[in-house]
Amino acid sequence: GIGRVRPFFDVVNEVLTEKEIALPLEGQATTTIEDRVEKGEQAQVDIFGEGMKGFAASGPEESRHINRWLSGNCFGDYYTRTGLDYSQREMITFCFLAAQGGCEPQLTSHAAGNMKVGNDKAFLIKIISQCLPYIGYPRSLNALRCVNEAAGQQ
Repeated sequence: GIGRVRPFFDVVNEVLTEKEIALPLEGQATTTIEDRVEKGEQAQVDIFGEGMKGFAASGPEESRHINRWLSGNCFGDYYTRTGLDYSQREMITFCFLAAQGGCEPQLTSHAAGNMKVGNDKAFLIKIISQCLPYIGYPRSLNALRCVNEAAGQQ
């Protein structure tokens, strides 16, 4: 949670101040409350392919709002920001999901997304290798299985 991250923010702010970088940093958002779902869904299409068109409005009525939240928040609010490109964001998402564990279907999807934006299988295996000391062998092996599965679907 945010409580564990607070010391990191303090150190980062200290380093930025020492380097005479004005704080707070300028915002990098490119969406508004009105267009975040639309732009988020477009990011999903850009990364995962045409099959994501209409995702935000898809699924059973009682849970459709979750797809809308995913498109608007994860992809609309974050993936559309300036500063990082899709390949960098997908790599980071892959690391988060591998470390979290228990979300292998999403990890497989993001492994495929990584490959579509230029992070090939060999690169993802290097990423897993770097994460292994922090996430352990079980999660690393699960991540490797997800990469292999995604590569087989290409």
